[in-house]
Order: sequence, then C-alpha cells, then structure tokens
Amino acid sequence: MTGSVGYHAGLVAEEIVARHYEAHCQPVSQRRWRGKAGEVDLIARNGAQVVFIEVKKSRDFATAAHRLGPKQIKRLMAAGSEYIGTQPNGLLTDVRFDLALVNAQGEVQVIENALFAQ
Repeated sequence: MTGSVGYHAGLVAEEIVARHYEAHCQPVSQRRWRGKAGEVDLIARNGAQVVFIEVKKSRDFATAAHRLGPKQIKRLMAAGSEYIGTQPNGLLTDVRFDLALVNAQGEVQVIENALFAQ
C-alpha cells in the first residue's frame, strides 16, 4: 500500500491496536509521538512502565512482522530513549518495546518486548 490508502490503513491499524491496549488496562498516552530521532506509533502505560508500540499491518501476521527492519529498530530505540528523557525518572524509567501486528481481518497479535533481544 502506498500513498493515501496506505496512510489511512495505518491510521486504522493504530486505532485497532490502541483499543486493544486500552481493553487490557494499558491506556495509550501518546499517538504518533515525534522526536528528533523519529516517530513512535503509540505509547501506552502499564502501571509505571512506558510501553512503546510499533504497529505493522499486512494480510497476515508473519508478513506484517517482516516489515520491521534493522534501520527502523534503530530509529525506534533512539526515539524511545529520547522520549524517556522527558519522563520524571529519566533513564531509570521501566520501558518495553512491543510489536503489534494487525492482519487483514483486523485481528491483533502483540509481541511484548519484541525489541529486547535486538
């Protein structure tokens, strides 16, 4: 998907994922947060923990997961570091990087701590 269709499909996928997190008592505090290092699709709270969420949509979960490459991971980590610098506990903030996948049927699969091993 490219252009306007891809942009709007991305917005819908982000909304689906935001609702998923909120239904699991993890309220979304930021949408499309942008810093100097780049953008984070969603930022949620799990108690005191900050959860950075990268949303990927495709016809199936596997294809969506493969859309996250090394350059994007590096950008997400840098943006996340920039964001936690704005938090009261700074670098001591408890964080998690999740990958939220949305398939063609609008189903969500979340891989918690997806970027931990990177």
